[in-house]
Amino acid sequence: MKSVFLLEALFLACFVLLNQVTAKNSEDIRCKCICPPYREFPGQIYKQNVSLKDCNCLHVVEPMPVEGKDVEAYCLRCECKYEERSSGTIKVTIIMYLSILGLLLLYMVYLTLLEPILKRRLFGHSQLIQNDDDVGDQQPFANAHNVLSRSHSRPNMLNKVEHAQQRWRRQVQEQRKSVFDRHVVLS
Repeated sequence: MKSVFLLEALFLACFVLLNQVTAKNSEDIRCKCICPPYREFPGQIYKQNVSLKDCNCLHVVEPMPVEGKDVEAYCLRCECKYEERSSGTIKVTIIMYLSILGLLLLYMVYLTLLEPILKRRLFGHSQLIQNDDDVGDQQPFANAHNVLSRSHSRPNMLNKVEHAQQRWRRQVQEQRKSVFDRHVVLS
């Protein structure tokens, strides 16, 4: 029920964000005129939020650095371009990128901090540390089944995964034992 509520909240947030995306901001459209140096006036870049039909030097360059008949000569040298961008798409992309980055960061925190604590609580600190000489003689995870059976009062995904791991490790240990026993008999 909780996950359904979170999923509905996510869809609602996306819907609201996409509605805002469809409305054009004044920053989404602009006309940019690049004017090179003219006589004693240095080159300059002018930007205005105007429509496509008004994207020319006369509407964009304010204040006009020259007067009179020099205006036409000055404007002929300027190069004006109409630019349109989707700030909504940019926002959605950034939000998705930051969300994925946040999830990866949370997963990293889980792997580095929480998982060792949960394993220590589940298996006990002494069972994780083993001597090198005991590895060949004993099964390293012999007590794992007992620990897992006690922790079944709190069934969760971690317990199920740990149980499957322990079962797999026991099978591998039995296979090793049977292979080495055959090798000793054949020798």
